[in-house]
Amino acid sequence: MSKRNSQSAKTAARERLRLEREKQAKRAKVRRQVIVACSVVAVLAAAGGIGWAIVQANKPSYWDGLTDAKVVAPANTTGTDGTTVVIGKDTAKKTLKVYEDPRCPVCAAFEQTVGSAVKKDIDGGKYKIQFIGGTFLDGDGKGDGKVKIGSRGEGSKNAMSALGAALNVSPEAFLEYKTALYSKQWHPEETDDKLKDDAYLIKIANTVSALKNNTKFETAVKNGTYDAWALAMSETFNTNKDDVSGTPSFVMNGKKLTGADGYAPMSVADFNTAVDAALKG
Repeated sequence: MSKRNSQSAKTAARERLRLEREKQAKRAKVRRQVIVACSVVAVLAAAGGIGWAIVQANKPSYWDGLTDAKVVAPANTTGTDGTTVVIGKDTAKKTLKVYEDPRCPVCAAFEQTVGSAVKKDIDGGKYKIQFIGGTFLDGDGKGDGKVKIGSRGEGSKNAMSALGAALNVSPEAFLEYKTALYSKQWHPEETDDKLKDDAYLIKIANTVSALKNNTKFETAVKNGTYDAWALAMSETFNTNKDDVSGTPSFVMNGKKLTGADGYAPMSVADFNTAVDAALKG
């Protein structure tokens, strides 16, 4: 082999090696660019996911969104936003204010024990009742001119809305439905937020003759027609002037009715004694 051929071969080999190294360098650069691009996408995706989660966390709940909504008041109501619910004969001279929360177990116990006596008094014209409903067992509280939605459930609000739908049918349907809601058969444990379920509320309503298979009532419950009214009623409870903070509570002539133990009367005898004294006052 000539010296020239040997030198030429070496030069060619070095050139091939240089070209191969350049190719490898280009491939490595492309890989780095791909890795960086994927990393950026991953970071952006993660940031977007975090941003979406933050937006969702701060997004108002359904009930929060109703605090400023226009109120549709049921029939058979008066006052601001239809939150004055008075039931009884016009000839009755005095009115008993009844404060209740649909999820309240003590309210259920009262209705199961004394409810029929109250109904008899109303039918007989002994007094009227004014229903004032609260939703504090959902964790709702007093806000700046509107209900501050809590985090302990939806049952009180949803049942209040259904009571509004019953009231829209008639005062009698309202009273019968309230009795059914508080009955041993249907009233859930306080810790069981079962009243948030529209289907359950409609199932209870089917035990009330005026509400059984009542399409108008069922549509109102499913569509939440009186949901904003339920919150307005709750605000009436929250801002009451009778110093009532718990349920059940009964007020006549600006004074709370109490039993022998100083609490709300929970027997027919104690209730009658307290009412009769209030009627004379």
